[in-house]
Amino acid sequence: MISNCEVGLARASEAGRIALLSRAAIEHGLAWSWTPQRVLKSVRDAATNAIVARDGGHLLGFAIMKYGDTDAHLLLLAVDYARRRRGVGSALLAWLEVTVRTAGIETIRAEVRAGNLPALAFYRRHAFERQRVLRGYYQGVDDAVVLAKRMCAA
Repeated sequence: MISNCEVGLARASEAGRIALLSRAAIEHGLAWSWTPQRVLKSVRDAATNAIVARDGGHLLGFAIMKYGDTDAHLLLLAVDYARRRRGVGSALLAWLEVTVRTAGIETIRAEVRAGNLPALAFYRRHAFERQRVLRGYYQGVDDAVVLAKRMCAA
């Protein structure tokens, strides 16, 4: 586990760093869609949580999740390559799950590139179940595995 990891809401000033991490860790090989402007829009959106894990001034990882009435859509979750396998992703997901339970949300949905085996294993460890595959979901380049986690009532 990582020490001194603080998880909290992202600041507008962190949108550029979040976008760059998304580009490197998630959007490689695709056209860049989570630009600093798009991330900033999510940071400012009342129906979305953009959160980060920090160690001092260092951004370790981030997640962006949009909330509906009964379900939440985990749009992005990434951890800096040098900080992986130290509990950062789990800390981000745990923070989001607390908000989901508080809001009475029933299900968290997410998509993962079909070839991203470490991410699929991460979500499986966190009780996400495979729902279906969306062919060509990622700009016609890669398929997506749709995952869902049913949340227990509070």
